[in-house]
Amino acid sequence: MLKTEQNIVYMVQEFDRKLRSITIASCAPAPLWLLSPNISFYYPDNMISSSICEIDQVIKHIETGQIDIGILPFEYQKDDLCTTHFFTEHLSVCIPFGHSLCSYDKLTFHDLNGYNRLLWDQLDFWTDLCKRKMPASKFLIQTDEFEFEELVRTSTLLCFSSSKTPGSEQTLKGRKRIPLTDPEVNVTYHLISSAMLFR
Repeated sequence: MLKTEQNIVYMVQEFDRKLRSITIASCAPAPLWLLSPNISFYYPDNMISSSICEIDQVIKHIETGQIDIGILPFEYQKDDLCTTHFFTEHLSVCIPFGHSLCSYDKLTFHDLNGYNRLLWDQLDFWTDLCKRKMPASKFLIQTDEFEFEELVRTSTLLCFSSSKTPGSEQTLKGRKRIPLTDPEVNVTYHLISSAMLFR
């Protein structure tokens, strides 16, 4: 009886917690930079929990009701889900001034293949895309944000920059930002939810 009582208390607590929290899973970091502050503004009394997952995991989590909002790089249609266009992200490569590629105004993955570069660990599908498109390149993947930014400032390794990267001007000082023209780098994100929590 005591165990049953404890289980009931736990279930009630979990139910209450879910009512007061909004969970988000995204396939990339940039959508979270924009969405999380907006959700916090419209729902100030709710706790916002977010994570970056592989695309398959985002789909699984939203279909099973484990999360409230999923963010995918394509439209996802299903009868019991709502889909809304969010924004489009563009990828650029950041080249140190004096580098042989610095004279270009546009580049492609093909042009970059073979050049080593820095990568931030929390990029998920972007990381997979880079490795697939540049098999001859080696990637120094960083898990610590401070160390990553320090290497960007002090090393000659190439790195990528999103059109939505917040506060990147100081970090990228001394580098030329060159847009990539591959169609895959223009990614349109969509919000998927069983309820229209977003505006």
